[in-house]
Amino acid sequence: MIIDSHAHVVAPPVFYAYRANLLAAGGRYSPPIGVSDAAIAEAAAGNIAIMDSVGTDMQLISPRPFHQMHSAKPDQVVHWWIEANNNLIAQTVELHPDRFAGVAGLPTCAGAPIENALPELDRAIEELGFVGVLLNPDPWEGAGPSPRLSDEYWFPLFERLVHHDVPALVHSAGCNSGRETYSEHFVTEESIAILSLLNSDVFDRFPGLKLIISHGGGSVPYQIGRWQAERLMPKFGGSADAEPFEQGLRRFWFDTVLHNPLSLELLFKTVGTDRCLFGTEKPGSGSAVDPKTGRVFDDFKTTIDAIDFLTEDDRRAVYEDNARALFSRLHARIPA
Repeated sequence: MIIDSHAHVVAPPVFYAYRANLLAAGGRYSPPIGVSDAAIAEAAAGNIAIMDSVGTDMQLISPRPFHQMHSAKPDQVVHWWIEANNNLIAQTVELHPDRFAGVAGLPTCAGAPIENALPELDRAIEELGFVGVLLNPDPWEGAGPSPRLSDEYWFPLFERLVHHDVPALVHSAGCNSGRETYSEHFVTEESIAILSLLNSDVFDRFPGLKLIISHGGGSVPYQIGRWQAERLMPKFGGSADAEPFEQGLRRFWFDTVLHNPLSLELLFKTVGTDRCLFGTEKPGSGSAVDPKTGRVFDDFKTTIDAIDFLTEDDRRAVYEDNARALFSRLHARIPA
């Protein structure tokens, strides 16, 4: 099977009208969503057609990250919106259980305790049957002091993820800093996530923690020499006895959402194909046509198939086996 571990729900336009009405209501009440089953079915059918066009068998779908509005106030707006997203995903999965599995959004509200998001996590896993969660490491969305993932703020969430044995896809949401677009912010937050966690004891505290870093690890594989050097330098907090940086990287998993063949090759050579999951984020910002090839940039299967140093075992690991190993709750959905 070709399992796409990084994809987002395709929702009918009327669903985003609910978001606008929710913001307009200012948290005083939740207006009717008004999304019909037929509209959800039509959106899902359109997404399946896209999947079929590039050979994807199953997508693990989560909310659209830049729509999550974690920094919105009051917090109740965020909770209602994330719950609606998860319900929509559950309806999409119910329509096509052999083509989709759910990855839950979390109502991680800016400035609020992370414990407030845990009831929705429990609901998504225990009641809706989701197989993972989407983790935004910057609930302030570029406009406030979000704690790094190494901070104790996140520990109750990590504990709950280990309890449920579900992985988290680390993926930032919107960006209101005025300095970055949300796409630029994605790469910034992915890089900070890796570096902060590897300079902490989080993986010792939570040995069962499963974290996937979106977009091939941000800038880290490209800048690995810098971080290897700092790991050995005392003035940067390193030492000659420190764990090699490249070894630490293997505590994470990485998706293949990199739109350049050389970047994908670098990722595979840096972390190994046994730590990479096929992902496309399709349809998304990579769905433009590459004028050099005439294909859309996010047709990653064609790109990976053309990398000549990969073996068939490598490709099988990236396309299917790694996802099965990481998302333990997929076993009930897709038998070997």
